[in-house]
Amino acid sequence: MKRAIYPGTFDPITFGHVDIIKRASLIFDKIIVAVVKNSFKDTLFSYEERVNLLKKATKGIKKIEVEGFEGLVVDFAVKKNINVIIRGLRMISDFEYEFQMALTNRKLSSRIETIFLMPHAGYSYLSSRLVKEIASLGGNLDDFLPRVCVSALNKKIGRR
Repeated sequence: MKRAIYPGTFDPITFGHVDIIKRASLIFDKIIVAVVKNSFKDTLFSYEERVNLLKKATKGIKKIEVEGFEGLVVDFAVKKNINVIIRGLRMISDFEYEFQMALTNRKLSSRIETIFLMPHAGYSYLSSRLVKEIASLGGNLDDFLPRVCVSALNKKIGRR
């Protein structure tokens, strides 16, 4: 069985994330979408909220399981007996950081491979940070986030 982990903060999950998950499900038999609990990023949503939103936003996508984890993703992968990490690349600006992280993960565990997937071109510019900025400035989020995330984000920032 070919299995992989798609880790991230998912604060909140965007259509770009969903696209990567769907593309990965065509390649792998099972994907653990892994929500990092402690991140160096300041998150708007709590860990529990991010896990719950991810479960709701991906309901109906076959072959995936949503889990949270703490610590290094390579340690989580080893614990789950998985040797493939999926990472999304939106723009060339992502490449340097993602490449550095992939090489570091390989150094931490030589059995871990990183596979990069690109989202559909229509989502290549999309980031959770950008979506939160749009929301805070009153913009429409329907083209960027699953409906459940639009509602949660609007509620979180006090918009109706």
